[in-house]
Amino acid sequence: MPEKLAELERKFIDLSDKINDPDIISNNEEWRRLMKEHSELSPIVNKYREYKDAEKSIAEAKEMLEDSDEDMRLLAREELKAAEETLERTKIQLKMLMLPKDPNDDKNVIVEIRGGAGGDEANIFAGDLYRMYTRYAERRHWKTEVMSANECEAGGFREISFMINGHGAYSRLKYESGVHRVQRIPSTESGGRIHTSTASVAVLPEVEAVDVKLDMNDCKFDVFRASGNGGQCVNTTDSAVRLTHIPTGIVISCQDEKSQLKNKDKALKVLMSKLYDLEQEKQHAEVAAERKSQIGRGNRNERIRTYNYPQGRVTDHRIGLTLHRLDSIIDGDLDDVMDALITTEQAEKLKAGTDE
Repeated sequence: MPEKLAELERKFIDLSDKINDPDIISNNEEWRRLMKEHSELSPIVNKYREYKDAEKSIAEAKEMLEDSDEDMRLLAREELKAAEETLERTKIQLKMLMLPKDPNDDKNVIVEIRGGAGGDEANIFAGDLYRMYTRYAERRHWKTEVMSANECEAGGFREISFMINGHGAYSRLKYESGVHRVQRIPSTESGGRIHTSTASVAVLPEVEAVDVKLDMNDCKFDVFRASGNGGQCVNTTDSAVRLTHIPTGIVISCQDEKSQLKNKDKALKVLMSKLYDLEQEKQHAEVAAERKSQIGRGNRNERIRTYNYPQGRVTDHRIGLTLHRLDSIIDGDLDDVMDALITTEQAEKLKAGTDE
């Protein structure tokens, strides 16, 4: 690893020179590309320099241990202990920074939520999850945009698809794919019994056309009149679009926009993300045959989290995490859950790297 880190530092210095070169600055596209590469290397190089400083401090402290002055030797022992602790800590941090990065981490995401078992209560819960994720997006200053929605008369959604635009959105939200379970007393329950309902969440990275080979001959478009709330024009013109991908049977409906063209564009974005996700799932299945599945890419049919209202707790079953502050979590305060999932995944990757 030291050789690799030294090489990255040399590359970082070279990039620093290039991004300050007037000729490169005048080429906006090239300058942005180099700036992105520079910013990605920056935390690794800074941590490597901290590591080298700790090594230097250890060497100096060991020299001081040979001093004839007892006070100097005492000071040297204290400095040596502190430097060794810093070295060990930065070594672990460097290993984590050097872990292979998910190429999708910086991408925007398309989130799909569907009510599952539990009838109207499941659809209401799907609406609660939608609000939870949009509130989380607000906290991180990300933008949200509804792609399509099928509202339920009792409240919530039978299904809703929306995009979240923000740097690193996928890196945080990719762990949310799976079946979410709620335990609570519905407002319509006169006997005070606790009901259990579910909703499924799928998180897909937004992909560009270059990421997916899509043959438009495999796509069938149908237009129809939109239903539900959306303004006068939405309900009086054939602006809604239904896209069917013939080889996979994937069907996507978009009716949120008044423009048929915009709805078609949204449907294609969702389709490309779904096709990309199918390919990713295929690759992960192959990896899982050799190694345990990583957190966040598990079977979507499995329950991943329970929201228990009577006890005010949220439990993530994948990592055994229980937090007794359901109200703040359902209001979008998800960072503690996300951080725990990320930390566990990194620990698993570090362990896998050590075992290899």
